[in-house]
Amino acid sequence: YGVEAKEINLRHGKMNLAVHGLSGDVRLGNTYYEDPHNSLGRFDFVMANPPFNVNGVDKERIKDDPRYRLGIPRPDNANYLWIQDFYAALNDTGRAGFVMANSASDARQSEMEIRKKIVEIGGVDVMIAISSNFFVNVTLPCTLWFFDKGKMDTDRKDKVLFIDARNTFTQIDRAHREFTPEQIEFISN
Repeated sequence: YGVEAKEINLRHGKMNLAVHGLSGDVRLGNTYYEDPHNSLGRFDFVMANPPFNVNGVDKERIKDDPRYRLGIPRPDNANYLWIQDFYAALNDTGRAGFVMANSASDARQSEMEIRKKIVEIGGVDVMIAISSNFFVNVTLPCTLWFFDKGKMDTDRKDKVLFIDARNTFTQIDRAHREFTPEQIEFISN
């Protein structure tokens, strides 16, 4: 399931699924204002790589949306809308993994309050800081966030694992890095 705002990206996404022998229900729409899959509490897993630091979201249009019940961030930056959208889509035992700009990990004011609520609820499981140049079009360093709503009834409820993997990578060429399978296993362990 997915939502894409641009027709060309929707076509590329569907083609990518087909090339890999997968099927999917990806629809055209604006995630901030539309929820065509009625995703609230629906999914076991969410995996995403949202655009970083999007501005221009009409906050008046989303103020009553139940996906953003932890708060609407005051800055003109949609990172914490994405984070809440992913969290809200999870069912009671759902897990999410997504990429987010590093700036979201230490954002202040209203974003800090939203982050604090998510941590206090107990859904944040792991955060992994990775270096720059892991993506073709984005050179910024980023953070991998992992939610696990299923841990809320365990002794891990009040624990968040932070991993600094900024110096773990393999240089592919001058401008690109990646994790080898061994490095992924090392981080996972």
